[in-house]
Amino acid sequence: QVQLVESGGGLVQPGGSLRLSCAASESIFSFYSMGWYRQAPGKQRELVAGMSNGGNTNYADSVKGRFTISRDSARNTVYLQMNSLKPEDTAVYYCNARNYRGDSWGQGTQVTVSS
Repeated sequence: QVQLVESGGGLVQPGGSLRLSCAASESIFSFYSMGWYRQAPGKQRELVAGMSNGGNTNYADSVKGRFTISRDSARNTVYLQMNSLKPEDTAVYYCNARNYRGDSWGQGTQVTVSS
């Protein structure tokens, strides 16, 4: 079973930055794709950013130009750099990995944007 461990969440002021990390228990190239989702209270979980095995990326319209997904294959880790954070970015952020067995999820990390 794939293990995904997220880190890097916290409290940040509007306009600030955070970097989330997701460490996988196996090679990230074993996955069809990896990505970051978020879920705010009372809302459905939504895709924030995704990266295919080949390196193609996609972003939610609400984060384009502010968030960047990247990976480090040597560390089996995917990152989400979040800049110009807004209060509406407040949510629990989850790492996702998809392979032939299906979806795996991390435990989630809280991001709170508030002054």
